[in-house]
Amino acid sequence: MTTDEIKSLIRDVPDFPKPGILFRDITPLIADPRGFAAVVDGMAEPFLGQVDTVLGIESRGFIIGAPVAYRLGVGLTIARKPGKLPASIVDESYDLEYGSASLQMHSDAIASGARVLIVDDLLATGGTAEAAIKLVNRLGGRLVGCAFVVELAALGGVARIAPSRSFALIRYD
Repeated sequence: MTTDEIKSLIRDVPDFPKPGILFRDITPLIADPRGFAAVVDGMAEPFLGQVDTVLGIESRGFIIGAPVAYRLGVGLTIARKPGKLPASIVDESYDLEYGSASLQMHSDAIASGARVLIVDDLLATGGTAEAAIKLVNRLGGRLVGCAFVVELAALGGVARIAPSRSFALIRYD
């Protein structure tokens, strides 16, 4: 499946979650069997043999991260919104383009020295990915990179998470 075919399955939703935001909705893409397979294979391929665990960011990062982890032959760990994890946690706050938020992980989610690939659906300003990177570092993991379905290049997220390796299947300028 070509990049243009994948892009054609991403729906634009204006003024969501608030006025002035153009939301890139991947639900039609992951509903399409060929599109979903292309996303999973395309995101896993650059990282084959380099990863010990995938970190999926709530919530669409779970949807993409789980099959990417399966494709890489590794486990999945998760970063969640506050109050969702039952055991001892570490927490990292961050700013979004339309507010602020926090991510949490179990304090034992990443083994010291484990090679970690962060997976999420979209890179915008980079705040969420930056928080996930900080959590990986705090837990002693070694970041291999961050993989996204979509990058909104004009919002500068790649610069915010530099020098971390960043990979995106689709890029909007």
